[in-house]
Amino acid sequence: MRIILFLIIFLNYDYSFAELLKPTPELLPKEVISIQLSALKDNNNPYDNAGIEQTWEFAHPSNRNFTGPLLNFINMMYSSYYIIMLDHLEHNIIAVSNKTNVYYFFIELIDKQENKFGFQWTVEKVILEGKFKDCWMTTAVSKPLLLAKSA
Repeated sequence: MRIILFLIIFLNYDYSFAELLKPTPELLPKEVISIQLSALKDNNNPYDNAGIEQTWEFAHPSNRNFTGPLLNFINMMYSSYYIIMLDHLEHNIIAVSNKTNVYYFFIELIDKQENKFGFQWTVEKVILEGKFKDCWMTTAVSKPLLLAKSA
């Protein structure tokens, strides 16, 4: 009986939250964006909105103050501006410029309808003391710019 109870608990336990990658000072700015976009590309794997939650993990504290808490961020990602990122087909991360503690990228993204969009994406190093000190995290993502419509 004890083994059956253990199996029921073990098989029903949700391990998905442990799978989220966390910011570390070792991750480079482009790697942070790659983690976020790859997660959004497969948003509902391994659970609903896992990609959005992964993206939230790398939202800079100043960005979190503006877009949070997580439920607000999820709702924002389903807005007409950002829903195109969810389950997109492909993306390309292009470095544009950098300053001390700030990197700017241009993102080309193909959505599910095969439309091509562009985004400006800004990543900043957290300089304040705390658990994110010296981690690169997203501070801003622009509204999308339609670059090409599918045929």
